[in-house]
Amino acid sequence: MMKIWRRGIHQFPNLNARSVPKELIEKGQQRVIDASLTLIRERAKLKGELVRALGGAAASSSLLGVPLGHNSSFLQGPAFAPPRIREAIWCGSTNATTEVGKELNDPRVLTDVGDIPVQEIRDCGVEDDRLMKIIGESVKLVMEEAPLRPLVLGGDHSISFPVVRAVSEKLGGPVDILHLDAHPDIYHCFEGNKYSHASSFARIMEGGYARRLLQVGIRSITSEGREQGKKYGVEQYEMRSFSKDQHFLQNLHLGEGVKGVYISVDVDCLDPAFAPGVSHIEPGGLSFRDVLNILQNLKGDIVAADVVEFNPQRDTVDGMTAMVAAKLVRELTAKISR
Repeated sequence: MMKIWRRGIHQFPNLNARSVPKELIEKGQQRVIDASLTLIRERAKLKGELVRALGGAAASSSLLGVPLGHNSSFLQGPAFAPPRIREAIWCGSTNATTEVGKELNDPRVLTDVGDIPVQEIRDCGVEDDRLMKIIGESVKLVMEEAPLRPLVLGGDHSISFPVVRAVSEKLGGPVDILHLDAHPDIYHCFEGNKYSHASSFARIMEGGYARRLLQVGIRSITSEGREQGKKYGVEQYEMRSFSKDQHFLQNLHLGEGVKGVYISVDVDCLDPAFAPGVSHIEPGGLSFRDVLNILQNLKGDIVAADVVEFNPQRDTVDGMTAMVAAKLVRELTAKISR
């Protein structure tokens, strides 16, 4: 499948070599980009109008899929995750009520604006600098339709950088970030890729888009990860000391004095016993209830969130990790919507 996906991307250097006018290629790229943004814009307008017509919602979660996997350092399967997560949310094996009693069938709680057509954009030869801006523009289009707030379905963790950047720029200042992950993803430039999923939080911190970054569940960290954490003042909570930190982490109060709180959940924050369908399996992680306790007890205004790094290609036959990712989305929906 990946070979098929890459074929279109690789055609563009060949076209340039055959003296195809650069302007012709750029015009074609812009048409695809404009069509992609128009689709997100019109969907967001429709869902925003519906929520406002129903009334009574100060904040409403809106799903936005970003099926991007090419910035993974190991496997690219997370690109296939958004539709699998949606399927699990609505599969019928459980009801549409969150643990705190909110109904997902109510548009004031949850809407969906669909997926950014990442691969179609890349097939036109659009490089990552521009792609990251397109992702950010899509996020801003959702935010323009108050009370919608983006709940982003990844994709690999590289998507968090353009999403956080867009949220910060749209709100006019930095946010506090709660980042649940087995890895700190704060390499300056991993394997020569500044947009690697292992470098997303370096881009966020160097851009000044976060005031506080709390990283929870860490159990695979190099000396560079620790050095980068110190450089940017990151609060890193490793699993080896979780029992000591647990009470604090399950009673967080974030976002005061900034524009709100952003939550980023990498599914591999969980022990693989709970979520085997990830690219980077790291034993010794959080239990699912540990994660829910942290999320449900968090005090703060959640302005956006993402769930990333679910890899359907490594999931069990019965789709256990898909259901885990869906449950995370459901409970984040409840946390965001009010």
